[in-house]
Amino acid sequence: MTEDVASVARLEALLQEQAALRRVATLVARDVPPAAVFQAVCEEVGCVLGVTTTNLIRYEDSGTATVVGAWAEQGGPVFPLAADLPMDGDTVAPRIRRSGRTVRVDDYSGLGDELAGRLRDVGIQCAVGAPIIVAGRLWGAVIAAAARPYNLPANAEMRISSFAQLITDALANTDAREQLAASRARILKAGDEERRRLGRDLHDGAQQQLVSVVIDLQLAQKRWERDPERARRLVDDALEHAQAAIGDLRELAAGIHPSVLTDRGLPAAIETLAGRSPVPVEIDAELEDRLPSSIETTAYFVVAEALTNIGKYACATRASVGVRVVDEAVEIEVLDDGIGGADASLGSGLRGLADRVSALQGALQVSSPPGRGTRVHARISLS
Repeated sequence: MTEDVASVARLEALLQEQAALRRVATLVARDVPPAAVFQAVCEEVGCVLGVTTTNLIRYEDSGTATVVGAWAEQGGPVFPLAADLPMDGDTVAPRIRRSGRTVRVDDYSGLGDELAGRLRDVGIQCAVGAPIIVAGRLWGAVIAAAARPYNLPANAEMRISSFAQLITDALANTDAREQLAASRARILKAGDEERRRLGRDLHDGAQQQLVSVVIDLQLAQKRWERDPERARRLVDDALEHAQAAIGDLRELAAGIHPSVLTDRGLPAAIETLAGRSPVPVEIDAELEDRLPSSIETTAYFVVAEALTNIGKYACATRASVGVRVVDEAVEIEVLDDGIGGADASLGSGLRGLADRVSALQGALQVSSPPGRGTRVHARISLS
C-alpha cells in the first residue's frame, strides 16, 4: 500500500511538472516579453521543486551577474531585480559560469566567499542551477534554492534543465525578432540612401549633360540661318553632351542591374567584374542553367562588393571567385591572399550584403583572420 501511495505521488509530481512546462512553453510560443517568461519560470520552478526561492540571472561581461527574475515562497528571501551579484566562490551561480553545466551544491555552510555569506544571511543553505545557452554562448542561469541543507529533490538537476531550455527558446525567439527588425531597418535605410544617391547622380551627371544638349540645340536653332558655322559647332557640342549623358546613364544602370547579367548570365557578369579588378582573379563559375533572377543579382553583388573590397583594402596579390550549385543551393565564394582583418559588422557594404542574402533565406559568412586573407561565402537556397 505504501508503494502504491509513493507511485501515485510520483505520478502527480510528474503531471504537475508537465503542466508547468506546458504553461511556460505556451508563453514562449505567444512571444510574451522575456521579463514575463522569466517571472513565470521562477514561480513554476519554485512550486514544482518545492524550494524556498528561485532566481534567474544574466551573466555580465564585468564578471558579475544581474538578477532578471525572482520568486519566493511567502516570507522567503528574494533578491531584488537588477541586483548585482559577485561571481567568485563556489556557490551554484559562479560554478555554472565557470563550467557552463548544471550544478548542485547541497550545503553552503562551509563556503567562505562573499556570495555564500550573503546567501546564508538571507536564509539560503543549498541550491541547484542550470545554464541558459543562447547562440552557443552562456547567457545566464536559473537557480532554485532551499532554506535547509540537503533539502533539494533527488532529480532536481534534470527537472530544472527542462525549464532552462524553455528560457533559451524564449531568448532565441526574441533575438531572432530583434535581428529581423534590425535587418529590415537597415534594408529600408539602404534603399533610401540608394534612392538619394541615384537622384544626386542623375542631377549631377546625365541631367546636366542633357540640359546642355537642350541649350546648345536652342542656340543652334536660332543661328541656323544667319550663322550656320556657329550652329554646326553648337550641334557638335550637343552631340558630345548627349553621348556623355548616355555614358553616365549606362554606368548608372550598370550599378543598378548590369545588362551583361541579364543578357549573358552570372559567369559572364563575373568575368566583367574580374576584368575591372586591379588584382588578378581566378574564376570557377561554370553553371549548367541560368539561376533565378533574384539569386543571380544577389550573387553578382556579393562578388562585386567582395572584389571591390579586395582592390581597396586587402593588399592582395591574387583572388578567386567560385560559384557552384550544391544540394539545391547556390554557393558563392570569394577568396584573397591579403592582410585579412575584415569585419562585416563595421562596414555598411558587407552588412548590406548579409541583409540582402538573408532576404532570400540565405546566409553570408565572412572569415578574415589577420594576415591570412579573407573568405566571403554566401549560400542561397534554390528551393
